[in-house]
Amino acid sequence: MAVTVKLPTQLRATVGGESALSAEGATVGEVLESVYAQHGELRERIADGDGGLRRFVNVYVGGEDIRYLEGLETPVADGGEVQILPAVAGG
Repeated sequence: MAVTVKLPTQLRATVGGESALSAEGATVGEVLESVYAQHGELRERIADGDGGLRRFVNVYVGGEDIRYLEGLETPVADGGEVQILPAVAGG
């Protein structure tokens, strides 16, 4: 399944200035693994040591923060979008 991954300004330099990447996967976790396969340096910026998300990263699917859904198992529709944003302070 093709998915668009939108990146915040803070991560764009890591991928040559791109604001969005194309990735494959049926869940957020699979999509992120696809992104990491293309741009391994993003894993250090997004993932924590346990394979989850860093404390200061929020990931949204359909406008919903996945931490309140099924986390990395949250389904992503074909042609859907995953948005990665820095967490707001105190959030």
